[in-house]
Amino acid sequence: MKHLLQSFLFSTCLLFSVNLHAQRSDHYKTIDEYVKSLGSLDTLNMGTISYIVTKKFSDNSDKVRAIFDWITGNISLDCKLVRNGGNEKMTSDMVLKTRKTNSNGYAALFQDMCSVVKIRCLTVDGYVKTSIEQLNDAPEELNYTWNVVQLGQSPESWYYIDVTAGSGFTDEKMTVFTKAFNDYYFFADKNIFNLQHFPDNMAWQLGGSGSKSAKDFFSQPIVKDLAFEFGVSSFMPLTGLIKATTKKPVQFSFKTNGNTKIDIVSLQVGTEKKKRLKTVDYTINAGTVSFSYKFDEEESYPVTVLINNKPVLGYFAEIVE
Repeated sequence: MKHLLQSFLFSTCLLFSVNLHAQRSDHYKTIDEYVKSLGSLDTLNMGTISYIVTKKFSDNSDKVRAIFDWITGNISLDCKLVRNGGNEKMTSDMVLKTRKTNSNGYAALFQDMCSVVKIRCLTVDGYVKTSIEQLNDAPEELNYTWNVVQLGQSPESWYYIDVTAGSGFTDEKMTVFTKAFNDYYFFADKNIFNLQHFPDNMAWQLGGSGSKSAKDFFSQPIVKDLAFEFGVSSFMPLTGLIKATTKKPVQFSFKTNGNTKIDIVSLQVGTEKKKRLKTVDYTINAGTVSFSYKFDEEESYPVTVLINNKPVLGYFAEIVE
């Protein structure tokens, strides 16, 4: 959990383009503005808050949006709690009393507020990986919690909600939390969400895609939140640890939604003190971006793939001569 929001927080169909994202945000604009106007409601209990933020809306998806808005706008990540206690269990009363929590508390409050307005919502415990230090190194304990919401009777009517990721981000040392609403984690694209999250109970891996084991999940590259903007999936290399030589290029590729214009693809190579940005020549075929890159330094260092200067995938390279 040390780097929980450092890089992870830094419509429900698979083709979740930036245009669809903007259209969805416009659809919920009235709800977002109404909930924001309510303020913190800090003298009220959880049930009353749930009623107030949802009472103007008849559609369940709109009620869920209102609850998501209120929590992300009024609850902050408790950096000290996360650093010291990881993802220990939290109750809604505890969260509302301090207005700070970890991912478990975010998810618990979201579930309880949905239950008040008779919307079926469950919490899901599992894993996220946010730093290259976690590659091939699954933690001993589950490190994250999110929600699934049911809005109909079919299996396709379950949707992902990650209130923690929707609320903001922290600095690298997890000392300061900055609130920043992130719409991508409301009814999140299931394909990309599954690349970022791995549930303890596989029944809650929605959408039919995702890792088959925690070991497999932690072997894969870091999928960053801006991957949602481009619909990044089906990447190569498949593993987050790249082992290569200075003599042979490494082949990279990833599939995109094809609806977002790509102007530049680049690699950020090296640690903070020796970080270099390398623009690459690439091809696009049926939405799949492909390029090769020959690492010229015999060393070990992080590698980030960027689209239009936005980070989407994180690797760690071990390069020998």
